[in-house]
Amino acid sequence: MQHICTNGWKSNHSCVPGIKSRQSLQTLPFCNFLLWVFLGVLTFPCCVHCLIFKVGVLGPWSCDPFYYKALPTVAARLAVSRINRDPSLDLGLTMDFIILQEPCETSKALTAFIFNDKSANAFIGSANPGYCIAASLLAKNWDKALFSYSCVSYELDRTVGYPTFARTSPFPVDVLFTMFKHYRWASSAVVSSNEDIWIDTAGRVAGALRRKGLPVPLVTAMGLNETEVESTLRKIQNAGPVRVIIMCMHSVLFGGEPQATFLTKAHKMGMTSGRYVFVSYDTLQYSAPYTNVSYSPLQNDSVLREAYDAVLTITVASEPQSFSEAFAAAQRSGEVTLPVQVNPLFGTIYNSIYLLAKAIHNGRKAGLQLSGSNLASSTKNTTFDGFNQKVQVDTSGEVKTSYVILDSDSKGSRLYPAYVVDLKSGMLRFAGRSIHFPGGSPPTADSRCWFDENAICTGGRRLLVLAVILSLGVGGLIISFYIRRRLQQIQLIKGPNRILLTLEDLTFINLQLSKKKITLEDLSGSRSILDDKSADHSHSVNSVQTATYENSNVAVYEGDWVWLKKFEEGQFKEVKQSTTRIFTKMKDLRNENVNPFLGFFLECSMFAVVTEHCSRGSLQDLLRNEDVKLDWMFKSSLLLDLIKGMKYLHHREFPHGRLKSRNCVVDGRFVLKITDHGFNELLETQKAPFEEPPPEDLFWTAPEFLRDLPNHRKGTYKGDVYSFAIILQEVVVRGPPYCMLGLPPEEIIRKVKKPPPMCRPTVAPDQAPLECIQLMKQCWSELPDRRPAFEEIFDRFKIINKGKKTNIIDSMLRMLEQYSSNLEDLIRERTEELEVEKQRTEKLLSEMLPPSVAEALKTGATVEPEYFDQVTIYFSDIVGFTTISSLSDPIEVVDLLNDLYTLFDAVLSNHDVYKVETIGDAYMVASGLPKRNGNKHAAEIANMSLNILSSVGSFHMRHMPEVPVRIRIGIHSGPCVAGVVGLTMPRYCLFGDTVNTASRMESTGLPYRIHVNNSTVSILRSLNDGYKIEVRGKTELKGKGIEETYWLVGKTNFTKPLPKPPEIRPGDNWQEMVTDEVKTLFRKANRQVDKK
Repeated sequence: MQHICTNGWKSNHSCVPGIKSRQSLQTLPFCNFLLWVFLGVLTFPCCVHCLIFKVGVLGPWSCDPFYYKALPTVAARLAVSRINRDPSLDLGLTMDFIILQEPCETSKALTAFIFNDKSANAFIGSANPGYCIAASLLAKNWDKALFSYSCVSYELDRTVGYPTFARTSPFPVDVLFTMFKHYRWASSAVVSSNEDIWIDTAGRVAGALRRKGLPVPLVTAMGLNETEVESTLRKIQNAGPVRVIIMCMHSVLFGGEPQATFLTKAHKMGMTSGRYVFVSYDTLQYSAPYTNVSYSPLQNDSVLREAYDAVLTITVASEPQSFSEAFAAAQRSGEVTLPVQVNPLFGTIYNSIYLLAKAIHNGRKAGLQLSGSNLASSTKNTTFDGFNQKVQVDTSGEVKTSYVILDSDSKGSRLYPAYVVDLKSGMLRFAGRSIHFPGGSPPTADSRCWFDENAICTGGRRLLVLAVILSLGVGGLIISFYIRRRLQQIQLIKGPNRILLTLEDLTFINLQLSKKKITLEDLSGSRSILDDKSADHSHSVNSVQTATYENSNVAVYEGDWVWLKKFEEGQFKEVKQSTTRIFTKMKDLRNENVNPFLGFFLECSMFAVVTEHCSRGSLQDLLRNEDVKLDWMFKSSLLLDLIKGMKYLHHREFPHGRLKSRNCVVDGRFVLKITDHGFNELLETQKAPFEEPPPEDLFWTAPEFLRDLPNHRKGTYKGDVYSFAIILQEVVVRGPPYCMLGLPPEEIIRKVKKPPPMCRPTVAPDQAPLECIQLMKQCWSELPDRRPAFEEIFDRFKIINKGKKTNIIDSMLRMLEQYSSNLEDLIRERTEELEVEKQRTEKLLSEMLPPSVAEALKTGATVEPEYFDQVTIYFSDIVGFTTISSLSDPIEVVDLLNDLYTLFDAVLSNHDVYKVETIGDAYMVASGLPKRNGNKHAAEIANMSLNILSSVGSFHMRHMPEVPVRIRIGIHSGPCVAGVVGLTMPRYCLFGDTVNTASRMESTGLPYRIHVNNSTVSILRSLNDGYKIEVRGKTELKGKGIEETYWLVGKTNFTKPLPKPPEIRPGDNWQEMVTDEVKTLFRKANRQVDKK
């Protein structure tokens, strides 16, 4: 619903105004002027109450101590108070704020943000770039503005996709790129601390740099201990020509211990001597003070101070004053009263809120609705004085605040400005003092082509078409050669048929986690953990290892699952021209029984062939799976797929060379596909050193190659036929190669290599058609020339199957028909068992909660508290229970209470009452709820009390029958409220003064007595049912004062015997008398009473 205030500003928010152009007051007649003034006075209080615009400030304020030191509450309050007093801002509303907590785990942070829909009219954040895109989509759906200072993704700059998103500070990667371009540093490594927020930041920063065309060979977390930190630094050293190490973690200048550990370890390993430049990403988000400021972490640690000489600190320029000066000024003016150490992110929060206010001001001037998209677009062409610098937003919505590059000299603890980063011109301006590089000069510069938008760089070499005209004859040939080569290179990395893939193209997945079924308990459990403010933040989210290219072979590429066949370390080094030819040849293979080559993954030092993922695994896996029944039709279908695939490869002049059952994969439709083809050729192009495989991996290798293993990579057609014969043996006997011989692999390979006698598997005639066994023996012939080609194998195999077209689906349907009748009986049996369990569960739930409440909880409905104007509540306990418990074993006490309460429960079943709970020896019952019964509640409780008292008179304890079990009962009538309390083990509880008074009636009662209050007595007398009531007299009730109370001693027509109450005279200490009596009876039973 839209709301239109009297000033004409139309808004989607019911309490936010909009504005249109208004007629000048001078043109109105005087009477109309008075009418408008009168109407304004009448509506003024309403609008003052209505026009509140609340800003939600998102961040991990409670779980990250560094963000906590940013004092978001103080920063927001200071900004809001100045905005509301700023005469230059025409907002037509009052701004307010709310601090929204953001969990430090990315997944929990996103889940928490989902529930912030109604919390605020606009949001500042989030601090975690890991869920910025998701948060922006939610904000778009809510039509609420999201102003962010930390989101690192170019995707968010698409106004069409993210219309409610706006940046409040420059894009940090643009600042880095400007510095990289100045020094021609192309390659960088991104290292993060181990928190989710910084790991996600590192990934986004690396992605943004790659989008700029710069190589980022390594993105990693620094590790949890010194060994892992050292391993991370070794990876950087081995990652190639890295120039810059970007540290995504809290700055050591403000107490960031991980950065101090990382820099100190790098210094000890000699990495701060000038080969690398270290850049702190954290300081890009705020204005770190640098004018006459000493940093104690550098001052107090000489090793860290020397290491920090290799660090360039890039931060927002202090114009016209530093952050410290601006904060001190706010303290002097009384606007800030906290004399504490503060993180400069304070100023970034302040500026973000102020930019939002400027957007509201601009939107109001333009007569726009106060929607999220209008606010985001209204930031354009804006200038204002931030906390300690001037903030400018250009006509395209980009913030152009200046940055400075700060340096140290390893001798002092102060930083000085060396360059100003001018984002408008994209250049560095000298600030008066040169940078002191530890090695005397900056790291080696890379090729200019990395920073040329019209050039493609690989390893620092420019791949441009160089038109070198030597002569009219050869000039054309040279140009054609270079054009062709460049097109090939572009096709490798771009276009729908690209081959080279990176982390940007693949999303790695955890295969075990993907197959896990998520249950309702999992979802409710995670939700309850989120809702619990005191929950352990280390819970469960990170208990499942995150999938990366280092620990997973399965990924998603263009929506489909793919498998990565990784090269061992040292096997693959670079993509050569010969390698490209093999890629193209593999890409051109198209056959139903050949697993398609989708691309080649290269990232950091990882290289892998990417093929289609087949969910059934390899043929070897299928044969070893006892749950899969394989008849001959099934086996022959798989073998025919293998024959057709190899026939196609040989027809395309592509010998396999590595054919074995592990390299034959089966997809979800049980279609066999050949994989790993071309792998040997790729190894040959890399001149990879030969490593002799274990003997069990040589079972499929032809004898001629076993005698010359170094050359076995050069596969042959005849060698593939031999490998097929061994696979045929595996399928026929459904066992490993040579499994029937019972020899160790070393012995088998020795015999195959050096006949005679010739060593081959043995297959029984009844395990396969005779023609198939004969074909198998011919295929593993010792002489390669006697082995048939796959064309002949295909023709002979069709004859073996008598020309029938094998179809696994038909075979599976025949097998399913055999199980269909049993399946129906099994389903019926399981359904009956499920129904029985359901009835048991519902019965148990109905015994724990009232039926109406239980039914509401089962349907997921909220059980609202309910008020009952008249109920009667019963309390009872065991007199002397403390003494009995202390003299009895725990199991005996449990048996006593179980026997007694079983007796009480049996009495309750004959009355219209509801058992509320039992606590120790206390027993609580109510009537008149949850089902109202008029004025019968008092009678039901009274009748039940008489029956319970009568049954207790004949009750005996199992372990001490001589000790009488005396109870005292208290009853009171009145109003109360009932409701369900708790999520885990929910309880139906009663609240109100009636409950307290009934408890007081029980605690001030006497053994074998029913103590009744005047309210209950009045109801019982009005019923005229013959209740016998005696006046007890004045009784002091704790918290109630002195009241007239009564004894219920019987009822007309109630013939059951009641136990006789003990004679107690005024002033008697009857509790002590009961205690002495119990102890005496225990002594008579030879039970220990006086404990030593």
